[in-house]
Amino acid sequence: MDNVSSPDESYDVGYGYQASPSSVDDQSPTLSGNSFAYCRTSSETSAFSEHTDETSWSETGSPMSSRGMKSPTRAVLSRLGMRQHKTIADDPETVDLELELMKERFSKLLLGEDMSGGGKGVATAVTISNSITNLYASVFGQHQRLEPLHPDKKLMWKREMNCLLSVCDYIVEFVSTSQTLQDGTTVEALTSRPRSDIHINLPALRKLDAMLLEILDSFETTEFWYAEQGSMSNNSTRAGSFRKIVPVQPQPQRKEEKWWLPVVCVPSGGISEKERKHLRHKRDCANQIHKAAMAINSSILAEMEIPESYMASLPKSGKASVGDSIYRHMYSAEKFSPEHLLDSLNISSEHEALELADKVEASMYTWRRKSCMPQAKSSWVMVKDLVSDDRTDKNNVLAERAESLLFCLKQRYPELSQTTLDTSKIHCNRDVGKAILESYSRVLESLAFNVVAWIEDVLFVDKTMKKQEE
Repeated sequence: MDNVSSPDESYDVGYGYQASPSSVDDQSPTLSGNSFAYCRTSSETSAFSEHTDETSWSETGSPMSSRGMKSPTRAVLSRLGMRQHKTIADDPETVDLELELMKERFSKLLLGEDMSGGGKGVATAVTISNSITNLYASVFGQHQRLEPLHPDKKLMWKREMNCLLSVCDYIVEFVSTSQTLQDGTTVEALTSRPRSDIHINLPALRKLDAMLLEILDSFETTEFWYAEQGSMSNNSTRAGSFRKIVPVQPQPQRKEEKWWLPVVCVPSGGISEKERKHLRHKRDCANQIHKAAMAINSSILAEMEIPESYMASLPKSGKASVGDSIYRHMYSAEKFSPEHLLDSLNISSEHEALELADKVEASMYTWRRKSCMPQAKSSWVMVKDLVSDDRTDKNNVLAERAESLLFCLKQRYPELSQTTLDTSKIHCNRDVGKAILESYSRVLESLAFNVVAWIEDVLFVDKTMKKQEE
């Protein structure tokens, strides 16, 4: 796990939770065509992290980032991004630039992104979550190729993330410990230690972050290349490209042609076996990273409290939420099979899958709420309830089946965006530690998914070219 850059090493990648070396000291993010669609967030754009790219999509939502109004420190940030080869000790001017940057960050955190100072800002947890999301968008948003991240972008990602994650150094919990004094007396004392969820998950996320950047760095020299649509070079005309070769049956990750993405090109005879082996190895590594980040993100979201506003918006009937056909299948089937139900629904788009996930999740909590409601019962019904197992209760059974259906749906569509409940949890969350872990794992999940998709594109074009040569 410590080294995923060698194509000849074992493909077994483990994910221990040991702390990584300082891999997040100085970086920053941007969103690709794929990552924007996959980035599982609906949070508003934050003004916390200014962007060096004037065309960055995430600037539009910031109170200080409209094209007519530039933040007074935008030039400061741009100059900071270019000073990657100088240390603070070497350049006194850098000290002033860093100080100005820290002042702006601190101010925006205190103001909750409300630049008017009227006290209408969002909570600190939401501000930090938005900042990490926007940082990822500004660094990886325009990175749409299987190649190393630009040095300035990498420096920005590490530097900004290091600052945002430093908040976790001060999130602690107190535990009682026994201490022995010099005279032999044993006393109880409270000592602080990092909060358990941060102590376990943050080092793992830092390691996954470093591994993803290593994977991108390993493609500095490749046998494939990219060409923008409409600007194919002379060399490209003799080579294979994703859009030229696959007009009917695109790659599994890309159901439709994404015209804004660069075209993958390979030599007419395809890539070498060594390059193919390297690509497969890195794809397997990135796929494992994606699973690990998704598992962390799901566990953090599960620990967040369900907002009262969401519970109040639930329908009175779970049947009305999922519809008659799905309800009949869930209620009447003696042995419920979520896979068979999903196959019969013929879901054709991610939008339909997300809509179904929202309905199933709402019905699940509706049935759970009904099963917990006190009801007036006759003495005979009370006697039967004592004899029968509570698991046979209709609402409990339906809630369990809805949960299994939702789980199967998310497994089948790993690129699925956040559900309404997930979005509500993020916006209503007030725990800064959970906000950092959730947003950090979410953007890493998105980046890992994109890396897998980019590698699959190259392998698919290579496979098609080999078939054409036969």
